[in-house]
Amino acid sequence: MVALRLIPCLDVADGRVVKGVNFIGLRDAGDPVELACSYSQQGADELVFLDIRASHEGRATLIDMVRRTAESVTIPFTVGGGISTLEGITELLRAGADKVSLNSSAVKNPQLIGEGASRFGCQCIVVAIDAKKRKEGEPGWDVFVKGGRENTGLDVLKWSRRVAELGAGEILLTSMDGDGTQAGYDLELTRTISEAVNIPVIASGGAGCLDDIHKAFVNGKASAALLASLLHDGVLSLKEIKSYLHQKSLPIRPYDS
Repeated sequence: MVALRLIPCLDVADGRVVKGVNFIGLRDAGDPVELACSYSQQGADELVFLDIRASHEGRATLIDMVRRTAESVTIPFTVGGGISTLEGITELLRAGADKVSLNSSAVKNPQLIGEGASRFGCQCIVVAIDAKKRKEGEPGWDVFVKGGRENTGLDVLKWSRRVAELGAGEILLTSMDGDGTQAGYDLELTRTISEAVNIPVIASGGAGCLDDIHKAFVNGKASAALLASLLHDGVLSLKEIKSYLHQKSLPIRPYDS
């Protein structure tokens, strides 16, 4: 059985890690490379860096941060934000990233997913989907881009199936409604997408306690859980989370691996 993964997420703006609630009200959470090293040492399985203002401001992701991280950590990491060309993907992978995350650019140019997978391998291409539940009475979720600022009108379920068909190796699925709230993942959203595609789905948005993470795997059928606020704020440690999930008999890599 493939091990389930715990992945700290570092949202980066202006060279600093930030965290907010529902994609707004950002506050400083530390230096990205220092936090990456700390989480690597604590037993994280992977890391994700998201330059959350890159697409909105139309600039490239910080290559220097990627290089410094690659020199400092021993676990795989994904970088996203402002990546819109094959050359941009190449630059990040050469700087040391193991995977890239496409969001706004994938919606604008879906062929970039297939082109990236063809050139670099499916395992290098993660498609991030920011999902927001529709108004009460309307089933489903809409796909948002540009850091949650723009509703594309795309249906999350249909878009997830399409990116999988195009060659994405993984989906990073964020519930905008749950983001930063620590009120629990959107299990219906996570389960719906996990059951609809044949690639791993990373649950994101809302982790606040041990049971939330357990439910993301068991009820949401996620392959990985993204963690941000509860780690940055010291609510839980990776050791505590891994110990709890081991007690629940889930296939988690040992803390001391």
